[in-house]
Amino acid sequence: MEGADLSKMTAAQKEALMTQVKQQMMLLNTQELLSNVIDQCFTRCIPKPGSSLDNSEQKCLAMCMDRFMDSWNLVSRTYGARLSLEKSKY
Repeated sequence: MEGADLSKMTAAQKEALMTQVKQQMMLLNTQELLSNVIDQCFTRCIPKPGSSLDNSEQKCLAMCMDRFMDSWNLVSRTYGARLSLEKSKY
């Protein structure tokens, strides 16, 4: 459906396109999340990379990732709620 004219699409085609866009957005969000976890947690918890992780590095990574995921989920829920609120206004 590349370069498709939306005015010439059926409702089913538009729905399929929206589903595809949503899936691509979820994939991009997941990639962004992983990139941020790597950037922040790895840099913070592993000052000198080696062939293995010691216990303190493992614990630091686990805690950092948990905090990051909790924050990500909170922001996602808040953003979703705000979008719903905005959508209901119109």
